[in-house]
Amino acid sequence: MPDGSYATYPNPQALQTSEIPEVIDQYRQAALNAIQAGFDGIEIHGAHGYLIDQFLKDGINDRTDEYGGSIENRCRFLMQLVREVIVAIGADRVGVRMSPAIDHLDATDSDPLGLGLAVIQGLNKLQIDQGAKLTYLHVTQPRYTAYGQTESGRPGTEDEEAQLLRTWRRSYQGTFICSGGFTRELGIQALAEDGADLVAYGRLFISNPDLVLRFKLNAPLNKYVRKTFYTHDPIVGYTDYPFLSKANKGQATLSRL
Repeated sequence: MPDGSYATYPNPQALQTSEIPEVIDQYRQAALNAIQAGFDGIEIHGAHGYLIDQFLKDGINDRTDEYGGSIENRCRFLMQLVREVIVAIGADRVGVRMSPAIDHLDATDSDPLGLGLAVIQGLNKLQIDQGAKLTYLHVTQPRYTAYGQTESGRPGTEDEEAQLLRTWRRSYQGTFICSGGFTRELGIQALAEDGADLVAYGRLFISNPDLVLRFKLNAPLNKYVRKTFYTHDPIVGYTDYPFLSKANKGQATLSRL
């Protein structure tokens, strides 16, 4: 909750093996629904401690069936799910997100590098089998945020983090997106060093509706207010972040000359 307290929730329980095909089908149907509603594509969220990530990470996955134990088994749920979604809506409408090195919601793994490579190898094979490439692979990398503090994940050195990204980037046969606390400068650096094809921004977009223009002009950014991220106010933290004024646009343009 915004005040730091926790809402009540039922005790979680592991999926029975027999229930997994139904869950995979729910993802397939959700993808179809999104396309029918007019979306260009969907991103399969296999990151940040959510359901797919709980299958992938050995710090959470304690299953003893074909979905637990080895890395291959822990990747099975994701691969089956991605295959079904590709068949339903086409690979060119599907992106996949993973965060092997992020421990958000206590989703830890003893070998983040190896887990990331296993997922990538599985996706590469799936693309070959299906004869089509996914739209992208999106990897969240732990690093200091744009405002200097670490909010999630074990902070590594910049060299360690860059090496992880470079290794995964070299291994994936397709468009590679990175994200995770990137500033304008860090994003430019990642692209210049061939650490990614694209850089994704989330929190900075919340507080800067004209983020692309601000980056283009190298203009100052609005700071986001984290406590408003998950509230339901129709204005505060949602539509009240200001756009650049004409005066600020001119000043930012002059500063680039």
